[in-house]
Amino acid sequence: MSGKDQKKATTALEEKLELLRDVTKSSAANETSILVDASKYIKELKDKVSQEPEQLGSTSSSMPMPRVSVSSVELEKKRGFRINVSMEKSQPELLTSVLEAFEELGLDVLDADVSCADDTAFRLEALGSSQSEAAETSVDEQMVRHAVLQAIKKCIDGSSI
Repeated sequence: MSGKDQKKATTALEEKLELLRDVTKSSAANETSILVDASKYIKELKDKVSQEPEQLGSTSSSMPMPRVSVSSVELEKKRGFRINVSMEKSQPELLTSVLEAFEELGLDVLDADVSCADDTAFRLEALGSSQSEAAETSVDEQMVRHAVLQAIKKCIDGSSI
C-alpha cells in the first residue's frame, strides 16, 4: 500500500470512528475507548428492545405475545404507515385501545381490516397517515409500534384487574 493510499485509509477510519463516537455519544479520545463505548451503547439498545416485549409479557402469564409490525408507505404527497397487529386471543376493548393510540399520535386510519371478538384471535391490518404535515415528520415506525404495544399492555392490565 502506498503512502497516499494508507493516508486515505487512515482518514476514512478516523471519519468512521468520529461518526461512531457521535452516534454513541462517546467522549472517548482513542480508538479502543470509542469501540468499548460503542459496544456498551449497542448492549443498552439491545436490552431496551428486549425489555419492551418482556414488560408486556409480564403483565399476564396467560396472554400470548402480540405481534406488531409497522412499515412506512408512500401515499399521495404524504408518508403513511402500514400497521399489522395480531394476537392469539383478543381482549375486551383492545381495538378501541389501539385506535385511541393512533389518535394520540395524530394518525388517521385510511383503511382497515379487523377481526376481533372476545376469546378469539385478534387481527388488525390498517393503513394510516399523519393528520398534519407537522406530525408527519415527527412520527416514525418505532413510535407507532411502541404506542400500539403500550395500548395492548394497557388493555391487558385493565382486563386482569
